[in-house]
Amino acid sequence: MTVATRMPRAIDVFNSYLMNTNAYLLMGSPSNAERLGLLPTEVDRWSYLQVQWTPLYSKYSDKKNSRTTAIKDQLLELIGIATDFDQSVHFLDRIAASPNVTIVDMETFNIKKGVLQKTTRTVPVTPITEGVVAAIQPLGGGTVVLKCYTIKGQRASIHSGADSVQFLYQVGGTAPASAEVPGLIKELSTKAVITLSLGSGSSAKNLYIYFRWYNTKHPELSGPWSALQTSLIL
Repeated sequence: MTVATRMPRAIDVFNSYLMNTNAYLLMGSPSNAERLGLLPTEVDRWSYLQVQWTPLYSKYSDKKNSRTTAIKDQLLELIGIATDFDQSVHFLDRIAASPNVTIVDMETFNIKKGVLQKTTRTVPVTPITEGVVAAIQPLGGGTVVLKCYTIKGQRASIHSGADSVQFLYQVGGTAPASAEVPGLIKELSTKAVITLSLGSGSSAKNLYIYFRWYNTKHPELSGPWSALQTSLIL
């Protein structure tokens, strides 16, 4: 039986849920959707919901100029369509029942039950597969703020399987080819929002940086390095 609280009903929270789950289904080779036994038509239907949702949510987000009761009602109707779709094909139930389901799957789709729910609250036993979603904000004077998010996170936070975020970076020069390049500066933060002071001499240079979720107690479970991110230092 479908658990009603799995799929959020609030517009802003549902927006994050829809974006994150759509992206997650298409990740990997084979894709997460294939691994979980979902049909292509079901994945297409879920993706089409995002196609319908995105332009309406863009208008809804502009409170001053384009948010109207009609736009809000259309978004709520799409949330209803999403929940009806879930109930009709048992979308989330089948993900939960898949023999290939993982803790990351359950977390991404907000499925909490049984052994997997208890496992997420105790000692982690599986490696983190999720990458860091990072936002880089140059403030000027060589200072940069780094904000780290999980795939489904609306606020910067540390992944549930990690206790910190590790990052490698380089200021100026040629962009490193990978996180394995010698000489990159390595740092660790237990906070998801990091203020990185690089000095005024770094202004107008590029910051090259990689991120990953890190578990200091179980380093072998730490996540993969992100793709290289580049930002101009102000």
